[in-house]
Amino acid sequence: MKVKIKTTLGDIVVRLFDETPLHRDNFAKLAKEGYYDGTLFHRVIKDFMIQGGDPDSKNAPAGKHLGMGGPGYTIDAEIKEGIYHKRGALAAARLGDEANPQRRSSGSQFYIVWGQKYSAAQIKQLARQMDMQHIQQVFNSLAMQHRDEILQMRKERNRAALQALQDQLATEAEAQVKAQGGSLTEKQQEIYTTIGGTPHLDGQYTVFGEVVEGLDIVEMIQQSATAKGDRPVDDICMKMTIVED
Repeated sequence: MKVKIKTTLGDIVVRLFDETPLHRDNFAKLAKEGYYDGTLFHRVIKDFMIQGGDPDSKNAPAGKHLGMGGPGYTIDAEIKEGIYHKRGALAAARLGDEANPQRRSSGSQFYIVWGQKYSAAQIKQLARQMDMQHIQQVFNSLAMQHRDEILQMRKERNRAALQALQDQLATEAEAQVKAQGGSLTEKQQEIYTTIGGTPHLDGQYTVFGEVVEGLDIVEMIQQSATAKGDRPVDDICMKMTIVED
């Protein structure tokens, strides 16, 4: 299925993925209903992404805080292996992990990735950084499983036991991440050094489509001058139509 996003700067055509049917069907339904018509690309960050889909952005006066509106529901995450945040990817916005550990998507807000192209050296460095972050996350999760034990050791001021447990958990965390093949696969590294995108978002947000026409329009939009809240100084409105079922 393809949807045309008509904007004040030109048209963008996106293909919706069958691998993410909940997001595909919801996006198509809202587009058919005219839900997005008159809304803005209300959040634009150069070399990162362009975001829209907030119903509160319709006819929003300059300076109005945007980004919290929606249809009153969220969508189950459909984060799929092998579908990445490459340049031109269409993905669903959502609340952060602290308020939304299930990573459920906004019912209407979406973003289109721009990101950057990485050199081979840059992507290797990024992969190392992401591996370290992943190891820390796994370590924290393992530590929570030993919470009572750790509290008791602290109470007893048993530093030797605490250090031994810390070393054990650090080894386990590193082994788990290594067994998973690291944070960036060879395919991801190829994509981000040739096409570009935002690799640190992989596995965090649902990607449910991609731009097939009008990537130059996405580039224009992401270069827009912005004001407070990353809102473009000149409003960029949109209207959607289904061009292929």
